[in-house]
Amino acid sequence: MCLKKIIIIVFALSCTINVYASNPKSTGKYKNWESFKIDTDKGKICFAQTKPVKRAPGAIKRGESRLFVTFRPNENIRDEVSVTSGHVYKSSSVTAKSGKNNFSLFSQSNFAWLLDEKEEQKFIKVMKRATNLMIIGGTKDGAQTTDHYSMMGFTKAYNTAKKTCG
Repeated sequence: MCLKKIIIIVFALSCTINVYASNPKSTGKYKNWESFKIDTDKGKICFAQTKPVKRAPGAIKRGESRLFVTFRPNENIRDEVSVTSGHVYKSSSVTAKSGKNNFSLFSQSNFAWLLDEKEEQKFIKVMKRATNLMIIGGTKDGAQTTDHYSMMGFTKAYNTAKKTCG
């Protein structure tokens, strides 16, 4: 993995920790999606997020799952797609699917991201048109999890997060 990707991973993990450590303020709830804003020492962060409507298998003990699109204008980061399925991922084992569209994500610990900005733009276009989306991930123990997300309300939550950090 190139040095740039490693730096991005470390930075994204630190920002994610900051988001959870502080109190994000909701900027709008839209069906299954919600947008948030948070002020940090590194500047404003805005994001749209959702929880899965269905998780499988139920027998695997894991934390909460979330799908995010994040904006950090002070760091020139926009449309950053990330996901967590509540467990540590097996390396390079995460796939997003919607209809005939498949996207591979790279993982670090319990988060996964798309490979680059071009893929993020394609993925966001799919998210805007989709009704449902699945995130399939492998656990470090070799099990497979599937989280089903509703895309109802995504476009409004995405637009609100983008405008709030615009």
